[in-house]
Amino acid sequence: MHRLPRILCYAAIAALPALGLTATLSPAANASTAAQSARAKQLAIAIIKRLDVGQHSTDHRVPGVFRHSAVSGLSQVESTNWSGYADTGSSFSQVASSWSEPGATCSRSETYAAFWVGIDGYSSDSVEQDGTLIECYESHAYQYSWWEMYPTNDIQVVGETVAAGDSISASVVRSGDNYTLAVTDSTHTANSFTTTQSCSDCANSSAEWIAEAPCCTSSGGILPLANFGTWSTSGATVTEGSTSGVISSFTDDEITMVDNSGLVKAQPGALNSSGNGFSVTYERST
Repeated sequence: MHRLPRILCYAAIAALPALGLTATLSPAANASTAAQSARAKQLAIAIIKRLDVGQHSTDHRVPGVFRHSAVSGLSQVESTNWSGYADTGSSFSQVASSWSEPGATCSRSETYAAFWVGIDGYSSDSVEQDGTLIECYESHAYQYSWWEMYPTNDIQVVGETVAAGDSISASVVRSGDNYTLAVTDSTHTANSFTTTQSCSDCANSSAEWIAEAPCCTSSGGILPLANFGTWSTSGATVTEGSTSGVISSFTDDEITMVDNSGLVKAQPGALNSSGNGFSVTYERST
């Protein structure tokens, strides 16, 4: 049984008035609408910076289910906020993957979806993770690059111009107590970054490739998942101890995101034939 993580929660910011554009807007109206849009983006970013990303919520192993028997060590796991794959073991020192950034179908509801790679967080309190994130706010999709590092565990927003279709690669590399976190957006390079952080007591007990519904609301719940369609990641690599490989090279769990009633929110597909890629498909928001 995995731990129940601490949850840091913040009150949601009240929604703004509806924004709209028409062909008959006057220059003054256009200026007013532009100001409203800028304000909406400012508030959207403020909300993002308060999210708790990379924290694994309650999960439940599914006994006796091994759908992909050709993959050694694979078991199926359910989680209320993660979907993807996790390798478990000890002394992980590298994880990486690439993807084409998905878009989102946004309504008036505030919804979120994070896509990331990382070390830890699956069976430990420490997290060393980075990737991209979609926030649907006021019917508009805002997309970011970010990183998060134990013990602060606060999302650090770097790029604010990530867009659907961007070519993304993300990695976390450990050398001793130093962790180099990097995201490259080859399409909009201003979103790219590399940062080195230190941790002397991180567990290094897992490596992950995850689509996530972040935490949290004022009531302590997981935020509604944004409709991202399908997220496909490929070229995944991982190193445990002195051994480097792909997702299927190590003991790995396939994680399905479900709601509290067990209905699927995001479904991972099987690993590809190379064991280094898969897709996650959106099913429902809550």
